[in-house]
Amino acid sequence: MLTTLLRDSRALGVLAVPLVLTQLAQVALTTTDTVMMGLLGTTELAAGGLAIVIFNQIRTMGVGLVTSVGNQVAAAAARAEQSADSTDPDASDGSGRSRESAHDEVRAIVRAGLAVATLAGLAGALLMILLGQALAWLGQDADVVHLTQNMLFALAPGLLPCLWFQAVRQFTVGMRRPQALLRITVVSIGVNAGLNWILIHGTFGLPRLGLTGVGIATSTVYLLSFLALYLSAKKDRALAPFLALDINRTDPAVLKRILGLGVPIAATYGSEAGFFSVTALMAGSFGPDALAAHTAVNQLVYIVFQVAVGLSHAASINVSRELALGNHDGARRIKNTALTCAAAVMAGVGILYLTVPRLVLAPFLDTGSDRALTIATQLLVVTAFLQFFDCAQNIGVGLLRGLDDTKSGFRITLIGYWAVGLPAAWLLAYALHLDTLGIWLGLLTGLAATAALLLRRYSTALSTAGHLTASAA
Repeated sequence: MLTTLLRDSRALGVLAVPLVLTQLAQVALTTTDTVMMGLLGTTELAAGGLAIVIFNQIRTMGVGLVTSVGNQVAAAAARAEQSADSTDPDASDGSGRSRESAHDEVRAIVRAGLAVATLAGLAGALLMILLGQALAWLGQDADVVHLTQNMLFALAPGLLPCLWFQAVRQFTVGMRRPQALLRITVVSIGVNAGLNWILIHGTFGLPRLGLTGVGIATSTVYLLSFLALYLSAKKDRALAPFLALDINRTDPAVLKRILGLGVPIAATYGSEAGFFSVTALMAGSFGPDALAAHTAVNQLVYIVFQVAVGLSHAASINVSRELALGNHDGARRIKNTALTCAAAVMAGVGILYLTVPRLVLAPFLDTGSDRALTIATQLLVVTAFLQFFDCAQNIGVGLLRGLDDTKSGFRITLIGYWAVGLPAAWLLAYALHLDTLGIWLGLLTGLAATAALLLRRYSTALSTAGHLTASAA
């Protein structure tokens, strides 16, 4: 069994490691933003953190809309490869599709993905600004609200290229060629840090923009990252034939399929992000120090969460591929392999949280607020255990997506987050007066319930699919 696990881990790692590293490099962008916001002061960190929460809420749902592009491309590419093994280049792959039709399908999927990204980017930018205007009605500090609104105006234009980048990214991952993602994202970290410094402090004769400069820098980096990824893909002979910007030629049937899969994924991601967004508002009700502590710890969770995101995407793509090739046993082992790899990483990180909490928090809470640091240190104890469930539920969502079962994930997150987690957070924070600590205990409860339900659903759905395949044979 150990030999099989190691073999499967290596196979998963071929795709997962570049994705994990890319995710970690990508989150370094917001980590850099958070560190620089913390240097500006507690109020700026609280306001910037709130703006990033709103941006991430909308961005995450937009990403969800195009996430199925990777799975659909992976399945179509697997069918094309299967047909390529035939002596007849136009031979059917057994599903009624020839290799050429499978190639056409990949092109149509990519085109539809870019069309969805465009629509979501425009609508999301408008929604982001409207939500910023509504903050004054939600019990937040007036100074925090003003700074948050200004930063949201600066972040809104970056949503469109951000989602274009994600659509092209899903295409490259589905084709199992994600290597350029890491190089581009690493370079963007340095560009983002430089632009942040220049725009915050007004160097080279530019105006001193403070917190708003962070938003402008982030939007600029998203645009540059998309252009770099698109040009890199166009230079890749295996990718270039499938990539075009003529979204006006989008096939309505393919667009409908992408949206049919993407809307539940977006709702699932939105359900999770909304859960965290509501808890951020709850933390803000306990004052700027509590919100600053919540923001710092949430950023740490977000960093570690990228390991799960990379594993989830890789597992999801591999499940789609294995099922397209009719290998249900391989799809079943992928779950155990991904969870084992995630647990090993989470255990190591949890030990750091429990043994050197102040060292871990130092980059995020250098604000002179002892109260914020005390609150954050308490939250890290909960986080050491919370992240196991956070990673497991994300991997569960990815596994179900590999089965093209995107609706179950949404239904389950509604139960886990909103019917279990949020009531628990409210009860512990307000009724039992545990304040921010109670919020995070509620988060842990909701994530644990969600993870258990998702993984159970995957095992059940995969078993059902295997029985149906066996019966058909």
